[in-house]
Amino acid sequence: MKTSRTQMAIVAAGGSFLLLGGAFVFQIMGYAPCKMCLWQRWPHAFAFVLGIAFIVIPSRIIALLGALAAATTAAIGLFHAGVEQSWWEGPNSCTSDDITALTPEQLLEQIMAAPMVRCDEIAWSLAGVSMAGWNAILSLVLALIWITAARRAS
Repeated sequence: MKTSRTQMAIVAAGGSFLLLGGAFVFQIMGYAPCKMCLWQRWPHAFAFVLGIAFIVIPSRIIALLGALAAATTAAIGLFHAGVEQSWWEGPNSCTSDDITALTPEQLLEQIMAAPMVRCDEIAWSLAGVSMAGWNAILSLVLALIWITAARRAS
């Protein structure tokens, strides 16, 4: 039996809903999100809304927008995972800077202005992959499902 494009869109949108829900569960468990964690949530919310829209209007454009949303959060997750692994620098507003040349007053000012959660620290991981890394991997799968739904005949 062949999976319909609507079923595929429901799976993709449901996947975004579950990933978003998982992020909130981790937050309830005490893992406060950093700035980039929050950035990764918005495309999932958009993909979920697009899934609902697709059920009403099964349009190829909506499916492609869903793929774009999933790919966007995958890209943010990959960037965030790279920041966590020190492969590249993240935004100055959520990572640590070199403090060796700071005066005590400048250091105190930096501490007082620092965000509560840093983006360059891994709060939780599974099999050596951080939450941001898992978001990137799973969101890429969701993007591929959206693309398959867009290509499938109605």
